[in-house]
Amino acid sequence: MVAEIKELQTEHAQIERMKRIFAAQKAAYRRQPYPTAEQRHEHIQQLKPMLLDNMDAWVEALNADFGNRSADETKLAEMLTSVEGIKYHAKHLRKWMKPSKRKVGAAQWPGKVWVEYQPLGVVGIIVPWNYPLYLAIGPMLAALAAGNRVMIKMSESTPRTGELLEELIGKTFAEDHVAVVNGEVDVAAAFSSLPFDHLLFTGSTTVGKHIMRAAAENLTPVTLELGGKSPCIIGEDFPMKDAVERIAFGKCLNSGQTCVAPDYIMVPEHRVREFVDAWKAQVTGLYPTLRDNPDFTSIINDRQYRRLNSYLDDAREKGAEVITINPADENLDGSRKIPHTLVLNVTDDMKIAEDEIFGPLMLVVPYKTLDDAIDYVNDRPRPLALYYFDWNARNGEHVLHHTHSGGVCLNDTITQVGVDDMPFGGVGPSGMGHYHGPEGFLTFSKAKGVYKKGKMNATKHILPPYGRGMHKFIYKFMLK
Repeated sequence: MVAEIKELQTEHAQIERMKRIFAAQKAAYRRQPYPTAEQRHEHIQQLKPMLLDNMDAWVEALNADFGNRSADETKLAEMLTSVEGIKYHAKHLRKWMKPSKRKVGAAQWPGKVWVEYQPLGVVGIIVPWNYPLYLAIGPMLAALAAGNRVMIKMSESTPRTGELLEELIGKTFAEDHVAVVNGEVDVAAAFSSLPFDHLLFTGSTTVGKHIMRAAAENLTPVTLELGGKSPCIIGEDFPMKDAVERIAFGKCLNSGQTCVAPDYIMVPEHRVREFVDAWKAQVTGLYPTLRDNPDFTSIINDRQYRRLNSYLDDAREKGAEVITINPADENLDGSRKIPHTLVLNVTDDMKIAEDEIFGPLMLVVPYKTLDDAIDYVNDRPRPLALYYFDWNARNGEHVLHHTHSGGVCLNDTITQVGVDDMPFGGVGPSGMGHYHGPEGFLTFSKAKGVYKKGKMNATKHILPPYGRGMHKFIYKFMLK
């Protein structure tokens, strides 16, 4: 009982702190509503030493949160991507800030028109647990490039990383500029209820609905980066060894705990066993042992571990073929590690066929023709990513034009997320809105149209009384 009371007091203190920070950021924005390019550039560059000077601390914090998080995966998928994002935004923000010249029509002549890109104000960012550093830094960069103040809510599932980010951001920025909030579900709910000028959420589709509902109370615009079941289609003639090698990168990273990880693989029906054999060989080569292998990342927590195992239990009970790849046949009890596992003969009534997997399990679905594979994808909710392997450009174009997904990667997996210069975002059940690239700058800016009239006032010629010569001229020559 004492512990519960202390927890409630802590949550209450966090919520009060959060409200105080929000008010301070709103006030600071009003004092400085349009930071210069030089100021924004400096703000972005401050993040680089915060990351690189504390690399060991980041690795340690993420490892503690996961139970075992590959140090190399942290460096490649969190540190490198964040540092590259810093370079990209610092390089391009001046160009993005320039007013965009537009043209007036005959009815507005003589006058000038342009679009100003104005900071929105205070931006809220809700971060998931799977890549907590990268998915905090990435949206923050776009928001800072656009000249905003930023508040970040970290996931309760990665407390060590959240604490470290809160500490280091506190040393890097004034609290009324950028601040980090930690806490449990009640804090997250209170955070999403604040009247932000924009709110970006990364996480599950289910939680995304709650976030959107809370934001609607304040008419807060939202960007939702969700997920779904991202398909991977292997073309009829694509070399299987090459496909498997490239798919393994996207599926094995972070033990499949990636929103754009391949969820199910569509294979020509006569090549299914070829795929299975190649996959087993590839994964065995990557992870000859599992239990004490520092390269093999654990499942984040017990709840996710139980969820994934329940999918396998349900699939077995309903007749699926489950192929577990545990090369050394190790007992993994207590390690929170799950071997990479293929599931065949899947039916739609299985939980694993309905829910996003978000782990080291993967479905194998046979298809007869490419159009059959496309129909299978289109019969399901639109995913965040779609992968297609084929050297035939015409087939690739056919897939692009006949499917919907947040993004597409041809002949590889997940590398599209690291491309800073193109938008990243979902569609429908996999999300709405974008960040990354110039689209990210626009997401966190108000594109404000400006019309400036000169000394000559042509409008006076169309004032009442109507029916004069100018009116007749307009109706005769312009209304057609």
